[in-house]
Amino acid sequence: MPYSLFDTHTHFDVPDFDHDREQLAYAAKTVGVERLILIGFVQSRFKNLLQTQHFLNQLPDAPQSYLAPGLHPFYIEQHQASHLIDLERLLTTESCVAIGEIGLDTFLKQHKQADIFQKQQDYFSAQLELAQQFHKPVLLHIRKSHAETLAILKQHQFKLGGIAHAFSGGIEEAKAFTKLGFKIGVTGQITNPNAKKLHAVVQEIGAEHLVLETDCPDMTPLCCQSSTEHRTRNTPVNLLYVLDGLAQALNLDQAFLAEKLWQNSLHALHLDS
Repeated sequence: MPYSLFDTHTHFDVPDFDHDREQLAYAAKTVGVERLILIGFVQSRFKNLLQTQHFLNQLPDAPQSYLAPGLHPFYIEQHQASHLIDLERLLTTESCVAIGEIGLDTFLKQHKQADIFQKQQDYFSAQLELAQQFHKPVLLHIRKSHAETLAILKQHQFKLGGIAHAFSGGIEEAKAFTKLGFKIGVTGQITNPNAKKLHAVVQEIGAEHLVLETDCPDMTPLCCQSSTEHRTRNTPVNLLYVLDGLAQALNLDQAFLAEKLWQNSLHALHLDS
C-alpha cells in the first residue's frame, strides 16, 4: 500500500504536460500522491492554472488538486498593478489554498538593481497583505535574499505561515523561517549527495518542519536524470524519490516519515484533513 503523499509545489499546468497530463496524474496517484498544489507565477497563466485544477479534479483517479495563485518575483518585469486586482478577484471567486509563489529573488544581476528590487519588495508586500485579508498561508520563493524576505515578513507581522519552497538557505535561516511558522520545502535536490547545505539543514531542523515537493517540471531528482547533458522532465510521480532521498538523509523509516510529512503539509496549508 503506497503512503499518502502531498506534492506541495507543482507547475503541472504548464505546456510541458499538455499532451499527457491525464496519464501522469493517474501515475502519480498510483504511487501515493493523493494531493498536489498548482502554483501561480504570472497573471497570464491564471486562466490555465484554473482550467488545469478543474480538469484534474474531475478525473476519477487523480490527486486532488489545490490552487495557489500568485505573482513570482523572478517575473517582476511582467507584473502590473492590474495583476494584483486579478489575483484578488481569483481569491474572491475561487477556492484557493494559499498565495504563491511569492517572495524575493536576486539571482540575476538585473534584479539587484535598486528600482527592480524595490518593485519585487512592493509586490511581495502587496501579496502578503492579500494573504492576511483572505487568511491564507503563503508559498515563498526565495533566492539570494533570505534576510530581506524575513525582514518583510516580520514587518508585516505575518502569522499565517506556509512553506519556504525549494529551500536554498543555511541552517540559521531555516530556523528563522520555522520560528515564523513556515515549513521548509524539500525537492529532488535531496537526492543529490553534493547538496551538502540542504542535507545539513534537514538534519538540523528535523522531520517536523519539512514538506515534500517536486517543483515539476523543474528540479528533477538526480536518480531520474538520465545524464548530465539531458535533464529529463520532472513529474509528480517523482515525489516518491524525494521521500526516499529525505528518508535516507534523516535515517528514518519511510512510512513514519511519510505520515509526518503529510500532517506537516495539512498544517502548513490550514487543511483539516
